[in-house]
Amino acid sequence: MPKVVFREDRCKSCGQCVIACPVNIIGFTDRLNEKGYRPAGIPAELMEKCIGCTSCGRMCPDLVITVYK
Repeated sequence: MPKVVFREDRCKSCGQCVIACPVNIIGFTDRLNEKGYRPAGIPAELMEKCIGCTSCGRMCPDLVITVYK
């Protein structure tokens, strides 16, 4: 099963990963990072739906996302 890791401290909430996800499981968290943004992430209960396509990581302009297959 793929695993997606977000470096929440670097996320600027641009939403490119949300748009790029073909299974629509990425969203914004309710907490703020140290820069004042709501970082993107995948809820633990939805991680099993990830297909490991790496679209989110390729779209991220700040290299926030790492996809492990």
